[in-house]
Amino acid sequence: MPQSMAAFALLTPVVIFFGLSVIYPLFETIRISFWQIRGLGKPTFIGIANYQRLFTDPTFLGTLWTTLIFTIGVTVISVAIGWFLAMLCSFAPKQTSIFRLMIFATFGISEAVAGYIWIGIFRPGESGLLNGVLIALGLGDWSQAWLGSAHSALMALIVAASWSSVGLPLLLSFAAVQTIPRTVLEAAQMDGAKPLAVVWYIMMPLSTAGARVAIFINLLSALRAFDIIFVLTNGGPARATETVGFFMYRESMTQFNLGYGAAATIVLLVAVLVVAIPAIAQRTKGAH
Repeated sequence: MPQSMAAFALLTPVVIFFGLSVIYPLFETIRISFWQIRGLGKPTFIGIANYQRLFTDPTFLGTLWTTLIFTIGVTVISVAIGWFLAMLCSFAPKQTSIFRLMIFATFGISEAVAGYIWIGIFRPGESGLLNGVLIALGLGDWSQAWLGSAHSALMALIVAASWSSVGLPLLLSFAAVQTIPRTVLEAAQMDGAKPLAVVWYIMMPLSTAGARVAIFINLLSALRAFDIIFVLTNGGPARATETVGFFMYRESMTQFNLGYGAAATIVLLVAVLVVAIPAIAQRTKGAH
């Protein structure tokens, strides 16, 4: 059998599976977004009315703002902490191996499990770990129902999601630092450079490749976050923590407004593509 035919035969099952699991649902979602479908009722073709309704719906516009705050907040906090820890660990790689493993383990925990862990931390009253610590430190006035207030729920959600996302930036940034030639670092130390100067002028600039990858991955993960939101806040209180992805779920699965939910899905897809395509193009260009 010619090599081209063998390659085609091996790729065919993968292409078929990809088409059935990704391409077909995508085009079906696009098609449904142009229809009004309420539960088991008769579908009605309404063109772009669902999209027009989306961008005049105050609730959806609010979820766009919430999604922006959540995505930027999780990405900035997780990458900044991961990058900082990578710089610290790079001074003693062998001694910090267990620490790095513990931090990266949080990345392997599912969002749902992480959500239940943080429920125990943010629980109202003295039974919550955070409130218990504040009361023990004499800061009882600061204790509150962290997930019960529209003002604090989103910040609490960002903190929980960031905790789950620190491991990857730490791993990628640490790996990038390890590629820096030891002669460069030794030359800087011989010239009398302080550790802070070594980090700021050598390690950080030469490890930006790992940080950029971490930003890209964490940004996409935050955009499509759902499980941790569902477990921690269920989009509340008063839909204060509802992102576009959760709005899509609520409209499609609880309100049975399939066409409207599909339109929200396409908007989320476009947002992901806007982030992903330039990043992938830049990485591809850099590879060449």
